[in-house]
Amino acid sequence: MSERAAKVTPADEEEQDDDQITDSAAPDAAQEIDAESETTPAPVTSGAEAVVRALENAGVEHAFGVQGGAIMPVYDALYDSDIYHVTMAHEQGAAHAADAYGIVSGKPGICLATSGPGATNLVTGLADADMDSDPMVALTGQVPTELVGNDAFQETDTTGVTTPVTKDNTFSSDSDTVGSDVSEAFALAGEGRPGPTLVDLPKDVTNGETDREPDAPSVPETYEVQERADEEIVAAAAERIENSNKPVMLLGGGVIKGEASEACREFAVEHEIPVITTMPGIGAFPEDHELSLEMAGMHGTGYANMAITHCDTLIGIGTRFDDRLTGGIETFAPDAELIHVDIDPAEISKNIHADYPLIGDAATVVEQLTAAVDESPEATKWRAQCQQWKSDYSMAYDAPEDEPLQPEFVVEALDEATDDDTIVTTGVGQHQMWACQYWTYTEPRTWVSSHGLGTMGYGLPAAIGARIAADDDQDVVCFDGDGSFLMTLQGLSVAVRENLDITVAVLNNEYIGMVRQWQDAFFEGRHSASDYHWMPEFDKLAEAFGAAGFRIDDYDEVADTIEEALSYDGPSVIDVHIDPEANVFPMVPSGGDNGQFALTEDQL
Repeated sequence: MSERAAKVTPADEEEQDDDQITDSAAPDAAQEIDAESETTPAPVTSGAEAVVRALENAGVEHAFGVQGGAIMPVYDALYDSDIYHVTMAHEQGAAHAADAYGIVSGKPGICLATSGPGATNLVTGLADADMDSDPMVALTGQVPTELVGNDAFQETDTTGVTTPVTKDNTFSSDSDTVGSDVSEAFALAGEGRPGPTLVDLPKDVTNGETDREPDAPSVPETYEVQERADEEIVAAAAERIENSNKPVMLLGGGVIKGEASEACREFAVEHEIPVITTMPGIGAFPEDHELSLEMAGMHGTGYANMAITHCDTLIGIGTRFDDRLTGGIETFAPDAELIHVDIDPAEISKNIHADYPLIGDAATVVEQLTAAVDESPEATKWRAQCQQWKSDYSMAYDAPEDEPLQPEFVVEALDEATDDDTIVTTGVGQHQMWACQYWTYTEPRTWVSSHGLGTMGYGLPAAIGARIAADDDQDVVCFDGDGSFLMTLQGLSVAVRENLDITVAVLNNEYIGMVRQWQDAFFEGRHSASDYHWMPEFDKLAEAFGAAGFRIDDYDEVADTIEEALSYDGPSVIDVHIDPEANVFPMVPSGGDNGQFALTEDQL
């Protein structure tokens, strides 16, 4: 991350010189003033200052946004704050960066936008965070209250537009309470099942006078979250686990968000239960562990899908059983009794019937199960069967040197060149699936992608947010496709300005690759609007932005180019020209039987 230079004007320099003379004459007095300023913040005088104070009180250190007319009072208040604001090149990028910041840090990310188009440009990012239950707070400017409903310049019914894609949203109507509105939004974003919240800020409210300090972040009294599951159902579930012969654990994104990864690992290892993850759950269990069957679902491993299809007890934790995981509901885990752990009661039996519904916090409920399960299931033969499936349906691939570069080889090469705690972000498409399948994830909060909404263009702004949230010694690698990267590549200007050390690998096949794959499989190879042979040269485009640009065409260029890109201190882009006909397998056709996955196009 770049060093942040203070904002200094010539007048400031003169004042600093005067201050230095004063300080040298009376150091004790200066120290006393500094101590007072650190312990006693200036009083709130406006609604905008109350908004910023609420963020400061919540411990916010970074925010992402784009300036504009109606949000300008809040930005003016931010000018004197220690919160570091990252100006993004587009509001959608601000939302994705805030989303990724929340995934990596575990704390709600903050994004800001002005009214009208600024607010509507956030909608894709809000919908993305809502689908994936990511903690985020959006602050949007709004026209003055007296103009609301009059079709004023840059007016949009922001709360109306965003109600379906937020966990909670508020139209703030009073300068005295606007700060507390923001505090509550922050608390709601991270409490229980996380999600995006929004506060709409009319300009007269943020400009209005107030001396009210915002309340501390807290949820409304009416908001209740059940932490512990029903003890009788826990006992019944524990008995089922003990008597199981073919158990599997299925870990979803809620395991990571609920800080339950360690508890799940310990439970699985103690009782020797094979572990599968959903795509949002990647990293919840180390994929290099012998019990790991990796990811299940449409493009999951064959062995994970076989285990789900043939298990007799499925322990699903923090997963909503969406269609990309289950395929056809009637064929999903047909012989299994389902133990479903989730903090949101609405997810229980929504898609797949739960025989043992355990509503509660993931970490807490797993601890309850740990205490209740006295004997490990007799599953020696089952574990051997899972290992056999691993061998039968290996994720090996062919990479002849005299044929076009295979994307799997590039993903593995980057994985080998980086540490285990490297954070991977992606856009959406074939490259996302290859990044799932051929990178070995061993730690939570190292996989950052768009799951439920499937948002192309997510990768680069997510890498920006992830980089700022990550530890300084962590690498951040973004895998993107040429079509996906083209949607948000203006974010390179942000990465260059902030001198963010990120490495972007564009797996360039000059197609909307996943669409092309489906067109070949299901539409007789009719490539309607999926042919992207008009792509720019991304390495040169990166250099035009001020980033480092690289290009790979052949296998013998991979290792050295990756090493050079990773060692560059700042943003780098590798334009990797891969086999345009490379496909993602295994594959379960939409609504199909997970146990009938295809390993080649002929099997679809």
